[in-house]
Amino acid sequence: MDFQLTDEQRALKDVVHDFVVREVRSRARHTDEASEFNWPAMRKMGPLGLLGLEVPEEYGGADLDAISVAIVIEELGWGCGSTALAIAAHNGLGLGPIVAYGSEEQKRRWLPQLISGEGKLACLSLTEPGAGSDLKDGVRTRAVADGDSWVIDGAKMWMTNASISDLMVVLCRTGERGSHALSHILVPSDTPGVIIGPPEKKMGLHGSPTHAVTFDGARVPRENLLGVEGRGLAQTLATLDSGRIGIGALALGLAQAAYEEALKYAQEREAFGQPIANFQAIQWMLADAATEIEAARLMVYKAAWLKGLKQPYSTMASMAKLFATEVSERVCRNAIQIHGGYGYSSEFEVERMYRDTRLMTIGEGTSEIQRMVIARHILQ
Repeated sequence: MDFQLTDEQRALKDVVHDFVVREVRSRARHTDEASEFNWPAMRKMGPLGLLGLEVPEEYGGADLDAISVAIVIEELGWGCGSTALAIAAHNGLGLGPIVAYGSEEQKRRWLPQLISGEGKLACLSLTEPGAGSDLKDGVRTRAVADGDSWVIDGAKMWMTNASISDLMVVLCRTGERGSHALSHILVPSDTPGVIIGPPEKKMGLHGSPTHAVTFDGARVPRENLLGVEGRGLAQTLATLDSGRIGIGALALGLAQAAYEEALKYAQEREAFGQPIANFQAIQWMLADAATEIEAARLMVYKAAWLKGLKQPYSTMASMAKLFATEVSERVCRNAIQIHGGYGYSSEFEVERMYRDTRLMTIGEGTSEIQRMVIARHILQ
């Protein structure tokens, strides 16, 4: 068993880290305070391959292995939670289903455009007012075949990237109830009848826009069906398995950044005539953070490794997502504690990091859902 990154992976990590320092971390405060997506960085990501991480080279993508993808998302998370979430959702949730299930025509039409950085991104549309974790029976958005078109009516919530995307992958009901009644349909964001609501006012991740979206008689061609009709639920669950590795990596990046800020502060801040890093209470928080981050990284990488080997990885992805996101919340919370009153001020980055990481135990399957997935596996 080899725990070393390959030469290519180390080189990728260095290149992405340098880019994040220049283009992402440097704008993180502005991104948060202005609630503004980092378009300048996104435009530069296209030529670097960061907008097509798992897209095959024949469509212009980087075609990275799963561990390399996790490395990239972790580095982006280290720089800015908002930017990382938007790019992770674009790659994993928006492009992932097209790469996995799209026809050759769909791939050639959409992938080169969406990974170029010249237009907008892609997004996945799942959650509804009455359907979050309960997709099988909760989805009410319906697509009805009408001649050579699908006509879509319904409402979606919490759609990451809705206003900064050119294409939505929409989970719709195309049959009656049950696991074979749902399908994915590709819906261009400028389709008449697609109504994107105002951005949600959130606790954190202010630079990653989230919206409610209404479909009012939105009409798209029948060939926009993605994959097999009636296989939308299975396709969604497979997409979420992969996405959970990404969220785990993103949370890991936030935890690493908060830990570094806390370590630096503890070494510089003095109390009672000495750096607070000399006090055991501070040392234990730092030691716990360093240990848990290392363990979380190993779990995220193992899930990615299994994915790359095309072995079953659903349970490991849930374990990695559960552990990494809860570690991130603890590390960010304790980073604030180490900063004391300053940690509660927006002048210090740990305040933003804590607000950003708070979503990680909720999005793409709550911690409770992850525990259900894990328990189902170990009890079968």
